[in-house]
Amino acid sequence: MIGSLRGTVLERPGDSTVLIEAGGVGYLVTVTPRTFGELEPTSSAYLHIHHHIREDAQTLFGFLDRIERDTFETLLSVHGVGPSMAIAVLSTHAPQTLIDIVASSDIASLTTVPGVGRKTAERIIMELKDKLHLPVLDTGDSPTASVAANVRDALIGLGYSADEIRDALRNVPKEASEAEALRHALSLMGSRRA
Repeated sequence: MIGSLRGTVLERPGDSTVLIEAGGVGYLVTVTPRTFGELEPTSSAYLHIHHHIREDAQTLFGFLDRIERDTFETLLSVHGVGPSMAIAVLSTHAPQTLIDIVASSDIASLTTVPGVGRKTAERIIMELKDKLHLPVLDTGDSPTASVAANVRDALIGLGYSADEIRDALRNVPKEASEAEALRHALSLMGSRRA
């Protein structure tokens, strides 16, 4: 089993694949967009590797840090989640963001991942709650679930990202009405983008 690779990036033959030469051997490695952006041809690279073996193929998945690889492997332990979906989740949400999503049962944010529907998102959240090290969330200052869900849907419709929305909703007072929560969130996001 290959656990890590240190070598030189020879080329990037696809938008999620890099060819790394280590010890005279070229290894094709599937990576997330964040990792792909860091691996310029001719640069040196060190990747934490998940070596995925099936009857018909062996695939290497590479990550810049161990936390991302460990999160990938934890996602693989969820029933119905394969390497492609795990990479899609990590391509959309960083490990810490995923922990926040699971801790707050934020199904809507998880369904922004291509190929993840509501039922899959619910299963991922349910199974990961026991597997990830979740922080204790203080929900005393956040809006109620129904208000938050409606405001989130409105902000998604306006084109804001899941990360922007989550950060803004954390700062919306719990007692805010839907209209007040939306105004407050828009004000916060407007000041951050300015």
